Amino acid sequence: MSTQKELAVIGGGPGGYVAAFLAADHGMDVTLIEKDTNPGGVCLYRGCIPSKALLHVAKLVREAREAEHIGITFGKPVIDLNKLRTFKENVVNKMTGGLGQLSRQRKINYLRGTAAFVNSNTVSIEKNDGTTEEMSFKNIIIATGSVPTRIPGISIDSPHVWDSTGALELKEIPEKFLVIGGGYIGLELGSVYSALGSKVTVVEMTSGLLPGADGDMVKILEISLYAAFQRIMLNTKVVALKEEKNGATVTIESDKGREELFFNKVLVSVGRRPVTQGLGLENTGVKINDRGFIIVDEKLQTADPSIYAIGDIVGNPMLAHKASAEGKVAVEAIRGHKVAFEPAAIPAVVFTDPELAWAGVTENEAKEKGLNYEVARFPWAASGRASTLGRNDGLTKLLFDKESQRIIGMGIVGVGAGDMIAEGVLAIEMAANAKDIAMSIHPHPTLSETVMEAAEVFFGESAHLYRPKRK
Repeated sequence: MSTQKELAVIGGGPGGYVAAFLAADHGMDVTLIEKDTNPGGVCLYRGCIPSKALLHVAKLVREAREAEHIGITFGKPVIDLNKLRTFKENVVNKMTGGLGQLSRQRKINYLRGTAAFVNSNTVSIEKNDGTTEEMSFKNIIIATGSVPTRIPGISIDSPHVWDSTGALELKEIPEKFLVIGGGYIGLELGSVYSALGSKVTVVEMTSGLLPGADGDMVKILEISLYAAFQRIMLNTKVVALKEEKNGATVTIESDKGREELFFNKVLVSVGRRPVTQGLGLENTGVKINDRGFIIVDEKLQTADPSIYAIGDIVGNPMLAHKASAEGKVAVEAIRGHKVAFEPAAIPAVVFTDPELAWAGVTENEAKEKGLNYEVARFPWAASGRASTLGRNDGLTKLLFDKESQRIIGMGIVGVGAGDMIAEGVLAIEMAANAKDIAMSIHPHPTLSETVMEAAEVFFGESAHLYRPKRK
């Protein structure tokens, strides 16, 4: 047994590597344990980054097609899958390679393999080379992330069934493509394959797409999705799948009865579950709730004082930036600082076209909690910049506390919403009120002006939208 070291981080995703890098920046002796060649985790290797690279391609295809409306006609796109895969892989390799270099510059002990707890301070590391080593640490941060949820009775091992990782490999462009799940992963990947030429069908168990997002925002996105996809089926579930030579026959069930449909490929995207099995947590004092998430306090400390947990394994929202923020708090707590993870707003972005983003309190949440709130909306039909882009399919929405006029939530649907939502996050965190936003001069002509004008709508004095404030 080696001498007890200072800190181990298990998992090299956006939560784990950010925590490890910050700890090293503060002079701590850090060991980062991860299977992949370099840090990055699911996000960089098999999630956020490759999917956004492909969504960029889908955006180019759509914009080229829609240019006909303004008098510019391009020929039908010719898809070179090999070059497309190379582009995506180059993006991934550049980013993960850069993280590997940053890890070496910080002199982090990077071990490729998987770890399991022997006790509260000791882990057994099964390395990729087949050897095993036990190491002891004063503190350990668990950042093992999540994996796709499976549907009972549907084997993900079938060559005709993909999870998000399989879909991102871009092995082929199926003629008929089924997406099971109307959440952000399914809609993003469905958008990619639709742009590349697949006839996409989406099946969602609930009554609407993107559960959790406000309906008025989703309706604007739905206009685009219903036009791009061959079919969207709500209140519908998949009950059986039969493999065929070139695909699968899927049995779906709704209030209209059962229906059998053939698809060349099926994407299962019904959510993700935390990775806690195989970690040996039973050998520690760590507690897990009934949904499989590790229980932590506001410092991200588990019931075992020497162990912290961050990211997807501690609960929703399962977002990379939330994991990174938690990693920073956990490191500061280990350093003995008085800290707590208590953000006023965690932004969420759906990178479809148009994009949909929100932060803070949604209107759905405001209603459920009985908050005394007021909504101000600015439709992009009144935006000069949106008109010049030919993209009036947007809406900026602000939620204010009715008494204090403080902004408590923001939602945006439209091109570039994912970049614009950061202004809402800052406003909520800084406790800005309607007047603060309305009086902050925004550049013209830009889409960001819609934020200022939405605040002006709150007072009934928007220059570009006549909507007098109700008495």
